[in-house]
Amino acid sequence: MHQQHKFVGFAAALTFAIAATFAPLAHSADDLLRQMQADAVATGKATWGHWGPVPDRYSSYTNHTNRLVPIYTFGAKLAPYQGTHVIYREPKLIERLYGQLPSGTLSPSADYLDETDVFYLQRAALEAGKKYIVLVIFDGLDWDTTRAAATYVNGRVAYDVGRGTGLAFQDYRKASPEFGYMVTSPYCDEAQTDVNAQTIIAAGSLRGGYDPRLGGAAPWLRPEDPTYLMGQHAIGQSRVHAFTDSAAGATSMTCGIKTYNDAINVDPRGRKYKTIAMYAQAKGYRVGAVTSVPISDATPAATMAHNVSRADYQDIARDLLGLPSVSHKTEPLSGLDVLVGAGWGAIRAASEEQGTNFAPGNPYLADADRRAVDVKNGGKYRVVERQSGINGTAALRQAADGAAAKGQRLLGFFGTTYGHLPYETADGRFDPAPSVGAPAERYLPADVSENPRLKDMTSAALTVLSAGDRPFWLMIEAGDVDWANHANNIDNSIGAIRSGDDAFRTVVEWIEKRNAWDDAAVIVTSDHGHYFVLTDPQAVAGARP
Repeated sequence: MHQQHKFVGFAAALTFAIAATFAPLAHSADDLLRQMQADAVATGKATWGHWGPVPDRYSSYTNHTNRLVPIYTFGAKLAPYQGTHVIYREPKLIERLYGQLPSGTLSPSADYLDETDVFYLQRAALEAGKKYIVLVIFDGLDWDTTRAAATYVNGRVAYDVGRGTGLAFQDYRKASPEFGYMVTSPYCDEAQTDVNAQTIIAAGSLRGGYDPRLGGAAPWLRPEDPTYLMGQHAIGQSRVHAFTDSAAGATSMTCGIKTYNDAINVDPRGRKYKTIAMYAQAKGYRVGAVTSVPISDATPAATMAHNVSRADYQDIARDLLGLPSVSHKTEPLSGLDVLVGAGWGAIRAASEEQGTNFAPGNPYLADADRRAVDVKNGGKYRVVERQSGINGTAALRQAADGAAAKGQRLLGFFGTTYGHLPYETADGRFDPAPSVGAPAERYLPADVSENPRLKDMTSAALTVLSAGDRPFWLMIEAGDVDWANHANNIDNSIGAIRSGDDAFRTVVEWIEKRNAWDDAAVIVTSDHGHYFVLTDPQAVAGARP
C-alpha cells in the first residue's frame, strides 16, 4: 500500500469516500491461489490440500489442534530448554506444569520445548540486560501453514522437514538464529466462570498433555491417530488431551504457567500472575502490543490484564490502558505504553459475556474509556483512530511521532466491520476468496487506505517505545492468521502470514539500523496450530503470480 505523507483535503476525501462506497475492490483474474481456494470451497475437495483429518474433504475441521508449533529465536538461546533440559523428559517438571502426569506425556527422547519456555526465554533476556525484547506471535500458525506460505513465496518446493526457507524469519541469518518446536496443550479446557465476581465455578473436565506417539515427535511427522490432535481418539487409544485456545496459550508465553482455556493471566484457581511486560516495566522498560485483530482479544490481553474470561473485552481493555476494571477496581494496573490494533467500528447493544458493567457501544473498547485515556481529556494516551478519508498509515505515523516527542503513550484503534485489518491475501491485493461456511470478505478502497498495515503498527510502536533511548518490550501479533485458519481459507492465511513476516522484517531492520543486535532478543512463534495438510506443495508453488 502506498504510504502518503500528508492528509488529503476535505474535497478529495469526500470524492474518494463517495467513490469507495460504490466500488468494492475487484479481484485479479490471474490470482491462481484465490481460484484454488474458491474451487475447493465450491466443490468441497482439493487435490493440493485439506483442513482436518479427512483427505477427500477440503474441510472436515475448523478448530485448533494439539500440533507442535515452530519457534525461531534471534539473540536468544534455545539450548537451555532442549536436549536433556526438555521438560517432557522429567516427570516432576511435567507434574509442575499440569498438576499431574498426563498419560503418554513423559518421553525420555523428547526434543521439543513447552509453551511456558517462551516466558523464561524472555525473562532470561531481561535478566541478561537486553534492551530490546520483541515477541512476534503468529496466532494459529503451525509448521504446515508456514510451509504453505514459504512454498508460495518461493514459487518452488523448498523443504520437507526442519526450519524451512522462503519467509524472512526463516531466512534471516544474523543474531545467531535458532529453531525448535513446542507443545501448546493447556492445563485443561474451558472452565465455568463468573465474570462479575471474577471467580471460577468449575474447572474444565478435559486435561492437557502431549503424547508424541499419537501426535508426532516433530511437527512434520504425520500423527499415528489423526483425531488425537483434535482432542479425540479413533483407533482404540485411550489417551485424549485438551488443545489450547489463544488465551491459555498466550498466558503460558507471558506468565510461564499452564491454565484453562479462556483464562487471561490467571491459573485454574483464579490466582493472578505477573506478566513478562510487568516485570519489564518494573525495570524501567516501556512496554507495548500491536495486533491485526481487536486490541483486547486474547493475545494482546495476555500482555497486561487479568480476567477469568477472555470475552470480557472492555474490562481487559481497561487493564491494558491503566483504568479501573472488574479485576482491579481500586488499584488499576499501570497499563501499556503502546496499544495499537483493530476492533474499531464494531457496535453491540448488549453482551452477557462481559457482565453487568458492559457499556453499550464498541464491545472491545468502551467509548467512555477511549475518551478518558485521551490526552485531550487529561489522559496519558495520544489517541488515533480510523477516520473517513484519512490515510491510516500517515495518521498513525503522525500520532507516533507526536507521542514520542512529548513523552506520551499511544493508543491506535483501527479495523473494518469484520473485526480485523483487511486480509492482504497471498498476492497482497486485498481480494479474499470465499471461506468455508462464509462468503468472501469484500473491502472498499477506504478499508485499505484508512487502515495501517501490521508493519506500520510495528514501526509506530518502535518509535514511541524507544523514544529517549529507553529499553522496551514489544509483542506483535499477526492475529488474523488464526481467523483465516478457522475459516479454512489458505489464501487469507498466507496473506496474513506474509503480513506478520513484514512486521518481523520491520523489527530486524530497526535493530540493524542501530547496530543493536548485542542488545536485542527477538522470538517468533505461535500459540497453537490448526489442521491444514499440504498434500501437493507444487500446486501452491505454481500459484504464485
